[in-house]
Amino acid sequence: MTTEVTVPAHDLPEPAATRAPRAVPARPDLAGRLRAWWRARWPFLATVVLPTLLVAVYFFGVAADQYESEARFVVRSTQTQFSNGGNGLGQMLGLAGVLNDSQAQSLSVGDYLGSHDAVRALHGKLDLVALFRRPEADLLSRLWWQDPSAETLLRFYRRQVTIAFSQDTGITTLRVHAFRPGDARALAQWLLTLGEARVNAFNQRAVDDSVRVAAGELAEAEAQVIDAQRALTAFRVDHRDLDPEKTGTGQQTLVAQLEQSLAQARAQLGAMEAQVDRDSPQVVAMRDRLAGLEAQLGAQTSRLVDGRGTAPKMADYQRLMMKQDFAAKRYAAVATALETARENALKQQLYVVHVVEPNLPVRALYPRSALIVTSVFFCLLVSYGIGWLIVAGVREHAA
Repeated sequence: MTTEVTVPAHDLPEPAATRAPRAVPARPDLAGRLRAWWRARWPFLATVVLPTLLVAVYFFGVAADQYESEARFVVRSTQTQFSNGGNGLGQMLGLAGVLNDSQAQSLSVGDYLGSHDAVRALHGKLDLVALFRRPEADLLSRLWWQDPSAETLLRFYRRQVTIAFSQDTGITTLRVHAFRPGDARALAQWLLTLGEARVNAFNQRAVDDSVRVAAGELAEAEAQVIDAQRALTAFRVDHRDLDPEKTGTGQQTLVAQLEQSLAQARAQLGAMEAQVDRDSPQVVAMRDRLAGLEAQLGAQTSRLVDGRGTAPKMADYQRLMMKQDFAAKRYAAVATALETARENALKQQLYVVHVVEPNLPVRALYPRSALIVTSVFFCLLVSYGIGWLIVAGVREHAA
């Protein structure tokens, strides 16, 4: 038995003779496609790709290797110092930025090492111009001038030498870049030497400032002692008496003895007059002896109390002795103060401690070509994206 299948007329294929030929699109040539591709992408290529390629060519093919020598040091004092920067009380009182003396001197040393004074001091140690113009240095990295001005040399020097101070640890980090490993280490070593010399200059200045006033007072006290001694010597020479005090004591003793002898003689004379005749030779002799004692006592007493006697001379001598004693005591006190000031200044001495010595680099760490090229690419890419968004927005508003 045969089954017939009926097919709709519209589903039957048309005869080949009745089909219309299909239109085949014309294929553009290669030049046209390249022009269309360039027209669509030239802003991106010109602003991102091309600059990145130029930077890559320079840093990977032209830029000279630079070696880094690193050293770390800290300025310490002989006395323990405390800083308010790290504790909670200092932060609450707003004293977090207060530095102690050693930290302040560390900052001063860092500023000095990056100054024209350090460059001038290095001229006598190293040939900086030759060091920055090595033959292996490329044109853009090297120092261009053979006889640069002080400002130009300082600017290039600061590009090769960096000093960083950490307030938390008090450590100063010194980094030196050069085109040769030995140059980098030599420059770092000389900079550390200059830093130590500057700290020693600070110490000497502190000592000088501390003892200057005391030294001046000591010189004045010494001159006062010399003047007092000269006045005392002149007094002794003028009066021909080495020790008027002893002389006056001797005269006082003599007067006392004369008074005692005179009293005994008067007693004896009274006893004799009561027993013998007043005109007897014993009485007359005793009277003569009594008169001699009275005359001698009067002469000695007058020497003690008259205007030229021992008493005025003793007063002048004692005044000179008091001046000499005062000058001597003042000299001793000022000398003690001078020693105390010098000891205090020495207790506050600063010194440089090398935490890390300058190393001799083995491998060039700079320039960081991959990092620089990548950073340039992404920066240009972000800039291009921002510019594209701005242009698209302007076109949309214009339409």
